[in-house]
Amino acid sequence: MSVLELRRVSKVYGLGVAEVHALREVSLEVGAGTMVAVMGPSGSGKSTLLTIAGSLEEPTSGQVLVGGQDLATMSRNDRARLRRKSIGFVFQDFNLLPGLNAAENVALPLELDGIGARRAMGAALRALDSLGLADRASSYPDQLSGGERQRVAIARAVIGDRHLLLADEPSGALDSENGETVMRMIHAACRQGVAAVVVTHDAQLASWADRVVFIRDGRIVDQTAPARGPESLLGQDR
Repeated sequence: MSVLELRRVSKVYGLGVAEVHALREVSLEVGAGTMVAVMGPSGSGKSTLLTIAGSLEEPTSGQVLVGGQDLATMSRNDRARLRRKSIGFVFQDFNLLPGLNAAENVALPLELDGIGARRAMGAALRALDSLGLADRASSYPDQLSGGERQRVAIARAVIGDRHLLLADEPSGALDSENGETVMRMIHAACRQGVAAVVVTHDAQLASWADRVVFIRDGRIVDQTAPARGPESLLGQDR
């Protein structure tokens, strides 16, 4: 079953001479339990693809389906509800709430879905522990390092009954060991049936994926199933 489907999606910013084609008729299908890595040079449209897939932006043309639902036919409130309940996001700037500690940030999506505070907190603490952050659960975002904030954001994205995970450079602020820990957590979510789309420039990270999509100038130019081992992908992102 397809969790995410993009059908000939294009995105144009600006008008006339200022017109920029961020995406050009991109078609992509991601099934349950599948991780897709998206690679390409800076400005190629990778992040735009993620924001459109997550209903944070609307395409200029084409269709986006999440769980079989066409986002264009949904009301703004219904799209917001879909994002909260079904989609986990990991952004480059983390988007943690500064007034909540690490555990509260992670537990928040569950509480918004109506899960009791004690149960939500228990799940949050387990997620943090799996990423080596048990001793930072009561720390606030401004007390955490960049790498620690990134891991908190990952924990928040994969907690609960999410069907789709969208991650923009999830290992960007991490050393290689913690980057591998994050990828292991995303991979574990996929084994539970989550579909994941991970934007990365890191060949080692991309080697965890079931499929690697290469995008350039807003178009998908190649797709491949990576050989296990990062050396097989070196040089593809240049």
